[in-house]
Amino acid sequence: QVQLVESGGGLVQAGGSLRLSCAASGRTFNSYLMGWFRQAPGKEREFVAAIKWSTGSTYYADSVKGRFTISRDNAKNTVYLQMNSLKPEDTAVYYCAAADRYRGSYYSTSGYNYWGQGTQVTVSS
Repeated sequence: QVQLVESGGGLVQAGGSLRLSCAASGRTFNSYLMGWFRQAPGKEREFVAAIKWSTGSTYYADSVKGRFTISRDNAKNTVYLQMNSLKPEDTAVYYCAAADRYRGSYYSTSGYNYWGQGTQVTVSS
């Protein structure tokens, strides 16, 4: 079984920065795609960013483009989300997700078969 463990969430003022980490562990895991989603209270889980493991190609939601950066460390099986210029509307539980092969679009939850437990990010105004 593969486990995804997120860390790095917390409380920050508007305009501040946070870096989220997601480490994959467990049985041998060949990652095809890793991504970040978020879910605010009363809202559906939404795509934030994704990275293809083999090529490093990155994808972003329009709402975070230019402010967030997704990156990976192949040796550590870890993906990061650097979040700058945070806004109160970025407040949500952030989830790490991974896919071991192509399962669907990178921006859809159905494209991933492993999920972390989530980490809370709160941005105060």
